[in-house]
Amino acid sequence: MTTTFARRSAALLACAAFGFASSAYAQDKTVTIGVLNDMSSLYADIGGPGSVAAVKMAVEDSGLLAKGWKIEVVSGDHQNKPDVGVNIARQWIDTQKVDMITDTPNSGVALAVSNVAKEKNVVLLNNGGASADLTGKACNANTISYTYDTYMLANGTGKALTKAGGDSWFFLTADYAFGAALERDTSAVVTANGGKVLGGVKHPLNTSDFSSFLLQAQNSKAKIIGLANAGGDTTNSIKQAAEFGIVEGGQKLAALLLFINDVHSLGLKTAHGLTFTESFYWDLNDNTRAWSKRFQEKVANHAMPSMTQAGNYAGVIHYLKALEALGGNPHDGAKVVAKMKEIPTDDPLFGKGPLREDGRRIIPAYLFEVKKPEESKGPWDYYKLVANIPAEDAARPLKDSECPLVKK
Repeated sequence: MTTTFARRSAALLACAAFGFASSAYAQDKTVTIGVLNDMSSLYADIGGPGSVAAVKMAVEDSGLLAKGWKIEVVSGDHQNKPDVGVNIARQWIDTQKVDMITDTPNSGVALAVSNVAKEKNVVLLNNGGASADLTGKACNANTISYTYDTYMLANGTGKALTKAGGDSWFFLTADYAFGAALERDTSAVVTANGGKVLGGVKHPLNTSDFSSFLLQAQNSKAKIIGLANAGGDTTNSIKQAAEFGIVEGGQKLAALLLFINDVHSLGLKTAHGLTFTESFYWDLNDNTRAWSKRFQEKVANHAMPSMTQAGNYAGVIHYLKALEALGGNPHDGAKVVAKMKEIPTDDPLFGKGPLREDGRRIIPAYLFEVKKPEESKGPWDYYKLVANIPAEDAARPLKDSECPLVKK
């Protein structure tokens, strides 16, 4: 009798505690979002202050502020150093109660911060880190990759150029996690489509002199020189390749990761003819044009948005939808990510599509070519569409996934 009464009392207390906890977080409508990226160096144009502007647009457009939510956006410069990124992330979480970190261009930083997100049970919404390992062998229940990855880039640009006759490759690769993953994934695609990799050379991140690396690429006689780098490294290597007369000599440059900001920096005279893969372009449709013009008015340099800046907007919109669906902020990253995977994504920039169990947003990609100067009809009219890449081809198949979350 006494034992039964004790058990019932314990059960009632547990239910009351659970009900109190559920009610408490249902009433908690405070959120802090941290935008972590390169604010001052070679990736600042593709992320930087523009990503902060995109996130703030998402907060405004979510409608939650009008419903009484308090949402704060903070930002930090990781300087492309994993230890700096980790220190900022830990400080944010411990002292400013940051619930979600977004952007993280630089795969080395993204991989390190992903571990922190898991340890501290917050959300990492990765839009800038390209390594497919983030949804592969390094995946966890707290990290999402929303916009693109090295698999998408390799299966877009790498496959297209190899099938078009570019069957011998030499890689110019940024010497860190992103470059290694991009070279690895592109090499696999090249060989799978009958091509050969003749060699490669690694260069330091944010280098200014590519002459020795380009000479090795030139001497390889490879038909395609694959640029497995990004941002300022890509634009500098393309400019210096022009000085060496590499394209005029019959070799083709493959910009495996190219952003509209890079094309703007290079100019159409230098960049025309480059083939590359992206999942977003401001001039794709009425929705992308309308949003991009709003974005352009909010940033100091009046640039059109990069793929990653657009991804930050779309990803934060979906994150906030998940919080609203939960009825409040549980301050439990894994729980929020699970809800994000449960709700179908739908936004004006990337459209509808599932968020897979490995954390990869499934969206189509596009193979573009940079226009010739005479083909451009005005400012930022830089791309012409070469091919559509279906969503199911733009992401690594789940059957091939190394993600421990994937049930096989």
